[in-house]
Amino acid sequence: MITVEGLVKRFGAKVAVGGLSFAVAPGRVTGFLGPNGSGKSTTMRCMLGLDRPDAGRSLFDGQPYQQLDRPLHQVGALLDAGYVHPGRSGRNHLRWLAASNGLPAARVDEALATVGLSEVGGKRVRTYSLGMKQRLGLAGVLLGDPHTVILDEPANGLDPEGIRWIRDVLVYLAGQGKTVLVSSHLLSEMALMASDLVVIGKGQLIEQCTVGDFVARYGEHWVRVKSPRPSALLDALQAGGASVTGVDDTTFDVRGPSAADVGELAARYQVTLHELSEQTGSLEDAFLKATSAVQEYHTGGVR
Repeated sequence: MITVEGLVKRFGAKVAVGGLSFAVAPGRVTGFLGPNGSGKSTTMRCMLGLDRPDAGRSLFDGQPYQQLDRPLHQVGALLDAGYVHPGRSGRNHLRWLAASNGLPAARVDEALATVGLSEVGGKRVRTYSLGMKQRLGLAGVLLGDPHTVILDEPANGLDPEGIRWIRDVLVYLAGQGKTVLVSSHLLSEMALMASDLVVIGKGQLIEQCTVGDFVARYGEHWVRVKSPRPSALLDALQAGGASVTGVDDTTFDVRGPSAADVGELAARYQVTLHELSEQTGSLEDAFLKATSAVQEYHTGGVR
């Protein structure tokens, strides 16, 4: 269990995190979302004692990170995969981590095998691609089999197979009862693996809820209708104020009425339906709507 209470962090006159509070439950993947500059990375650094907050606290099963007896056994974190000595081999990097945390050397090869780096473990980190460094960083996170995992953009630099692999790993860890907090801009991936969301903007909480509740609250909703002869139904829908958008000659998206309303209207006009289904927008669309007022950078559009 992670608990963040009233976290505040300032850099001079700039408030990076302003009174942020949230909780992360075990046994679930929680996505930590926010636009660029929202304070996600600063929050994670404060949680792990890498930055000192001006107020508030972060607790891991009731304890601050600084008071954990065996940190790598309790909290595994990867905030920047690039912070590895480039002259060390991947295996020696993990050996150093294992030795400093009282872990058996056998765990090193187990961790390398888990992340798919067994064959390159003896190569120097300077020869690793960004995706390989991400895998090495995750191996370090998993060394101590911690009950809490915190990752910042873990899919950065990974190919499609690697992205799917990291998703499967995080879902598996949550299934083992671990607490998993992951920050990512890959919202399509977050929609596939996260159960809960913590969404922030300008260092403050916007929403904490399940993915389903977030999309239901901020996402777009409409009804898809498919009929071989839809004209009478479309005329009636538009006369009633519905917004109708054609997908093709027989398929239309209807905004305004519910699926039940459209079905009853079709029955009234004796219109045959081949499809009548409720549609929901993506997590990405819901996120952009929820954070539109706190985006630090706004584009001018494409011309």
